[in-house]
Amino acid sequence: MTTVDLSLQGEIATLTLNNPDKLNAINLAMWQQLAERLAALSADPAVRCIVLRGAGEQAFAAGGDLEEFVTARATLEQALFYHGEVARALNAIADCPHPTVALIRGACIGGGLEIAGVCDLRIAGESARFGAPINKLGFSMYPGEMEGLLKLAGPAVIKEILLEGRILGAREAYEKGLLTRVVADAQVEDEAYATARRICGGAPLVAGWHKQWIRRLQDGRPLSDEEKAASFAFLATEDYREGLAAFLEKRKPAFKAR
Repeated sequence: MTTVDLSLQGEIATLTLNNPDKLNAINLAMWQQLAERLAALSADPAVRCIVLRGAGEQAFAAGGDLEEFVTARATLEQALFYHGEVARALNAIADCPHPTVALIRGACIGGGLEIAGVCDLRIAGESARFGAPINKLGFSMYPGEMEGLLKLAGPAVIKEILLEGRILGAREAYEKGLLTRVVADAQVEDEAYATARRICGGAPLVAGWHKQWIRRLQDGRPLSDEEKAASFAFLATEDYREGLAAFLEKRKPAFKAR
């Protein structure tokens, strides 16, 4: 059975794309489950970081399940619904208030690249592979799925990926801005979870605010006076007082997300 599995370890949640017989290719039910899992985790204040990964060591995800396209995406009505669900899952990741980390091994292709692209950070092994060679399959990337990659790497890189249909190695993907960090294959899991633990060591409200303001500043509009004032909402939080006190007392802070 293909699923998106959820596991919790303290403040870190892990979502695993689980379809190893097809290199974790993602079918419609998995896209829908991914959106539902993200919605539930987004509303859980006990979660401070989410790691997304593929089952096994061969792939993060090798794209959508193409066999399903013949039946689930055969008409315009079906295609609009199908890719609307894909976009809903991607938006759930992008809009998640908790930081998200993609742990990438092996193939990260098509829909897998789209998922990784909307995560906040992407940690990949040296042998990971990236691309979206759908020009060879005769269909184009849905705009709602292209948006995250365009924001991440810009039009020149996305044109290269989509027009050439070439598969990139991890080092080239890093150089083109698609990845946060590349490590040895044997270290990718440790590094991804070390990254998650570093995130959890910070104030969770601040992590959410940083994500919020980064997104707001990207739209290019000047901040209003109300928004400038809202950026100092941390002054009224217990975590701000705790963080300062811990610094002055030379101890580790105990943040409570309030």
